[in-house]
Amino acid sequence: MPRVKRGTHRRASRKKVLEQASGYFLTKSKLYRAAQEAVERGLKFAYVGRKLKKREYRSLWIVRINASCRAAGVSYSQFVRGLKAAGLDLNRKVLADIALHDEAGFLSLVQAAKAALDAKPGPEAETAHAPEAKHAPAEPALEAKPAAEVEPAAEAEPRPENA
Repeated sequence: MPRVKRGTHRRASRKKVLEQASGYFLTKSKLYRAAQEAVERGLKFAYVGRKLKKREYRSLWIVRINASCRAAGVSYSQFVRGLKAAGLDLNRKVLADIALHDEAGFLSLVQAAKAALDAKPGPEAETAHAPEAKHAPAEPALEAKPAAEVEPAAEAEPRPENA
């Protein structure tokens, strides 16, 4: 088997890591082993940060939409429910942008959501209009088998303790 010396490949890979670590403090930008650990740690934080960024933006959009909804006299949850009932499929990013930059457009969305909620009553409104549904007789309980008819469970063969 021929001997592999890895001269140029090793140098290139180490150079790449040291370039990624440029700007790090002291030996983390100069020595390969410390630079490699610092770069891997930084890449891990970058990966997590990309996920957190999405989460934080979504919560920011929800806060903006909620503030505009409260100003229009409806809660955020009722607004979103009304939009779904009206068939308006707008994501929170677009809704937050409309709420921030186009107040008249957002008020028209609120009115559409309110109209859809009024046209389609929720589950609590259905029970209020049908009082006889509350007092409907309960379904008869299923009869249980008497203890004599219950089949005994199949007994397993006894096992030796040391097997």
